[in-house]
Amino acid sequence: MMAYEYGRNILLVDGGIMFPESDMHGIDAVIPDYSYLKDKRDLVRGIIVTHGHEDHTGAMPYVVKDFPNVPIYCTPLTRGLLEIKLKEAKILDKTTINALPTDGTVNIGPFKVEFFRMCHSIPDNVGLGITTPAGLIVHSGDFKFDHTPVDGHKPDFAKLAEFAGRGVLALLSDSTNAEYPGITPSERDIEPALENVFRDAEGRVIVATFASLISRVQQVVNISEMYGRKLAIAGASMMENIKIAQKMGYLDIPDGILVKLEDAVKMPPHEVAVMATGTQGEPSAVLGRMATGRHSLLNAMPGDSIVLSAHPIPGNEEYVHRIINRLFQKGANVIYSPLAQVHVSGHARQEEQKLLISLLRPKYFIPVHGELRMLTAHGRLARQLGIPADNIFVVENGTPIEFTDGRARKLDRIPGGYVFVDGSGVGDIGPMVIRDREMLARDGFILLVMRRNSQGGLANDPEIITRGFVYMKDSEDFLKTLAQSVREELKNLNGTASDTVLKEKAVDVLNKFVYSETRRRPMIIPVVA
Repeated sequence: MMAYEYGRNILLVDGGIMFPESDMHGIDAVIPDYSYLKDKRDLVRGIIVTHGHEDHTGAMPYVVKDFPNVPIYCTPLTRGLLEIKLKEAKILDKTTINALPTDGTVNIGPFKVEFFRMCHSIPDNVGLGITTPAGLIVHSGDFKFDHTPVDGHKPDFAKLAEFAGRGVLALLSDSTNAEYPGITPSERDIEPALENVFRDAEGRVIVATFASLISRVQQVVNISEMYGRKLAIAGASMMENIKIAQKMGYLDIPDGILVKLEDAVKMPPHEVAVMATGTQGEPSAVLGRMATGRHSLLNAMPGDSIVLSAHPIPGNEEYVHRIINRLFQKGANVIYSPLAQVHVSGHARQEEQKLLISLLRPKYFIPVHGELRMLTAHGRLARQLGIPADNIFVVENGTPIEFTDGRARKLDRIPGGYVFVDGSGVGDIGPMVIRDREMLARDGFILLVMRRNSQGGLANDPEIITRGFVYMKDSEDFLKTLAQSVREELKNLNGTASDTVLKEKAVDVLNKFVYSETRRRPMIIPVVA
């Protein structure tokens, strides 16, 4: 999410969601921390959404709840995908979604926003030219320079040249692949590898990809028709996205190709292809349930050819590799990069990033969209192209850049961080809870139950219950020793000592004893009955 602010006017761009990292135990998703904006609700004039991928739209149900009646502007397919999301959240009536063409223009407060087409792995993707009283800002959005895109719509180089002619104050550019030299391959380049899979497969072909990767769906439809296979869809989100894309004309699916999943599993395997979700190792997605035998209809079996048409998002590699291993255990043949070129990135590599900078010739450069190492690599590229180091701002989330009289300066970072989504709770889980969960996951916990006698001392040995520390049935003697050590150490404690003092002493004794015996530090929860 990006906020552009001028005077008493704020324009928001995108509102995405992030997969939880491996140490975010129990967290379902992460959304932007926009607490800075919450006391400025009346200043938010509009929200632009550049394309329909989850990392740009996933937080929109939360954004719309917090900023009701703020109009949203996007392209037609993005509008369709957003409507599905907001309808599921039962808040579609809380906002107005305005669809513009990929070369559309809209005035929002003091901002004149011009859309321009940029290629990505989804149709109707745009970058933004934002004319402000301070100057022209170009926001690239996610992009790559694909000269043979699946939908046939190429990047709008003419618009980029026009921006350069006007003079670009600042370019904010996608940094995702800034560490990789060369040019990102075209979406078309994966078709030979996919055709080889379909040609050689003796059983079912199951292609897993992102639910919103519409261009990949079109390619699989075309190849399924070429090899005489029926295509089934597994995954509610993918099915909804395909329905809306087909209805709006972004997918061309011949009659008779699509079949229901329950019918596909009854057909001869060599006549079937399936598209599924779950390429990031999510246990509840279709691929994860297939790998563990928990899907009601679709389970991996010998003869299946399973294609992972996606790259693991950084941090998800462990989960993805686990799924791949389990699919191999079930006898399936799993095809993934780098074994075959069954996926290409939707993001520009260094030569394309340099081309964008060279086309626009911005005065200031701000790398966005990526981890800090990617932003840093992108900043180095801009320096190589002659942009002065003082005009390049490699900054982390929450850092404002202020433009005054054509000059830019970095302001102090606004406090904030991740906002965790855990079940129905949003933002109620903070770093302390995450640290507690990490401790529980690492060493487990001990519940220490103590009963006081009439004199205020311990009536008997404390009761010890553990989870995730030791297996209680196999450790009865050890736990008995722990309980006796606590009672022995506390026997001389003054009977008038408060419950709080008793708990503190007991935890201190138990911590020392447990660590000396096991070199572990489980969470200890004392209870005085």
